Amino acid sequence: MGSWGAWLDGYVTAMQAADRSPSTIRLHRHYLARLAREHRFPGAVTTSDLRRALAHAAWKPETRKSARGVYRAFYRWAYGMDLVGVNPALLLDPIRVPRAMARPAPEVVVLQVIAEAEPRVQLMAMLAAYAGLRVAEIAQVHETHLLDDVLRVLGKGRKVREIPVVHAVLLGRLQTLDGWAFPGRDNGHLTAGHVSRVLSKALPDNWTAHTLRHRMATVSYAGTRDLLAVGAVLGHSRPETTQRYVRLPDDAVRAVVRAAA
Repeated sequence: MGSWGAWLDGYVTAMQAADRSPSTIRLHRHYLARLAREHRFPGAVTTSDLRRALAHAAWKPETRKSARGVYRAFYRWAYGMDLVGVNPALLLDPIRVPRAMARPAPEVVVLQVIAEAEPRVQLMAMLAAYAGLRVAEIAQVHETHLLDDVLRVLGKGRKVREIPVVHAVLLGRLQTLDGWAFPGRDNGHLTAGHVSRVLSKALPDNWTAHTLRHRMATVSYAGTRDLLAVGAVLGHSRPETTQRYVRLPDDAVRAVVRAAA
């Protein structure tokens, strides 16, 4: 019937051949490892088993949707490899994720962490708040990625985008880099998870690295009213995604209500 170890090795090899990022592979391993703890053989897992796994009481809709995507990708691969006669993930129902309101970190929070944190944490925070980088992108910043005042960023799907660095302090810090901005053991740099934990610990009141990206999106949109340009900086392929990051400026909302009155 086959063991999880052998199947996972084959699946990871397939993802690597498809040039999936290390962070994506780690995410898939994470959800499949949870499934493996509950079921001895991957080929014996049924649709009902997968539904029970997705019904995990502590999971939020975003987590369920992410896990469903992993299960569907894994068993699509297994079916294509003739490891299973029936794809148990094929009939998993789509998971609706309620649209969340943007939660930009307040300026006082941004200024506090930049003023009080240690230098490497300051740089992490500035890359998120002033350049809009994800934690995985922050982790991989290298001196060779800065060309004059433009930072080349390797984003999701290995898509490269170029971000002008106009914040003087951030630009100065990047210009003094020698090698990796955040050295570590993951191909020479820190992992995305490590960056996320460091920033969450440094930020007060449950603000996170992601809320720093929301801050970038919200402030940038308020200054330009250009949603497409904001999305390009953040690395979004669809404006609908960028909308979830932007808290509409108060003056814009008031103008709409005033017009109706």
